Amino acid sequence: MSAGILPAAQASSLPLELKRNLPFPATNSLKFTIGVWEMTKKALFFVGILSLAITGFVLAEMSPVNKNSKNVAIKGYDPVAYFKQEKAVPGKKEFEHEWNGAKWRFSSAENRDLFAKDPTKYAPQYGGFCAYGVSEGHLAEVDPRVWKVVDGKLYLNYNAEVGHLWRQDIPGRIAKANQAWPQLIKK
Repeated sequence: MSAGILPAAQASSLPLELKRNLPFPATNSLKFTIGVWEMTKKALFFVGILSLAITGFVLAEMSPVNKNSKNVAIKGYDPVAYFKQEKAVPGKKEFEHEWNGAKWRFSSAENRDLFAKDPTKYAPQYGGFCAYGVSEGHLAEVDPRVWKVVDGKLYLNYNAEVGHLWRQDIPGRIAKANQAWPQLIKK
């Protein structure tokens, strides 16, 4: 046996005055070490579960939305107007609705209320980012005046030139964008 090392059973049977002079805790040191390890494992498990829960909540609640520094989606344009009026119409601050981490503006209370009842029906695809850009695997700003509704879904593009490129193969671009979007929102 090495000098200074005593099995826990022998150390615990030493007289108190000798235990005080040992360079290590002589009583229940193994039980203490195991207890600390068990508490550490429980704490790490709890932190891990909490981290997963927070990450899941954030991913489920917050899909990326194209918004400005004031948290306004799609540069303040009314997403319902594309369907009802068939044109791009700027929204007004007094007709605002918060959804998916952004403020959405509308040209009327009626449009705001329609959106509030069914946001996914009116919100642009890919969070309001450029549909062509998403099909190419990246997020890009949009010009809300460059748009198209296809099969009841709203698509926005970066500018008129990019919108023209997108329109040359709408089904192909939508298929590529639908495949790329889940990866883009993980970034």
